[in-house]
Amino acid sequence: MATKITAKKSKSSKTHNSETFKRKVTRFLFKAMLWFFGLSIFFVVLYKFVPVPFTPLMVIRTIENKAAGKENYFSHDWEPIENISTNLQKAVIASEDGTFLTHNGFDFTAMQKAYKNNERGRRIKGGSTISQQTAKNVFLWQGRSYLRKGLEAYFTVLIELIWGKERIMEVYLNSIEMGNGIYGAQAATQHWYRKDATSLTKMQAAGIAAILPNPRKYSATSSSSYINNRKAKIVRIMRHIGKIEY
Repeated sequence: MATKITAKKSKSSKTHNSETFKRKVTRFLFKAMLWFFGLSIFFVVLYKFVPVPFTPLMVIRTIENKAAGKENYFSHDWEPIENISTNLQKAVIASEDGTFLTHNGFDFTAMQKAYKNNERGRRIKGGSTISQQTAKNVFLWQGRSYLRKGLEAYFTVLIELIWGKERIMEVYLNSIEMGNGIYGAQAATQHWYRKDATSLTKMQAAGIAAILPNPRKYSATSSSSYINNRKAKIVRIMRHIGKIEY
């Protein structure tokens, strides 16, 4: 009889311990989510007003270069959007996101086209908007996992709501990779053309925009047929973009 009672108590104790463990895990996950939402909103609000000092990609590239024993060249100069030529703003819209000024962070038509294009086995195209690219560059890591894409969508919604288009463009043009170790419009313009970002011509702006798909491989001043064709196409599209009003 005593054995049966002991067995029942043991089973009850195991059930109690299991429920306690589940409650602890649930509380931990709930607190972790609250911290994540709180910190993510804090940094999005902070970066609405202050320059972004560095991005995860900058850190990753530095680590990669050190691991490979390469020289670590790094150039990043923040400039307010008033000091960045409208030619470059138009060029990246023409090259990367034709509906930037009108969408709410996502271009579902472009995403659908990219999906079909990739399904046919052609060169992989992402279909990401400038807003999505900015969210990824500033807050996340490179990659194609579902987790990263989900977080990218979350941060895209946040910056669209909190920053607005002008700030998104400003952060984008100051943060993206525009050459090997070159980040942002001012550093890129100095590197490729030995001038300031405010005085970029249409063709020079198109040259920078043309290399964005792979800025470590291509040169903005290259005379290759690939870059020249891309520049010509970008300039043609730029002519149809009127005055930029954010």
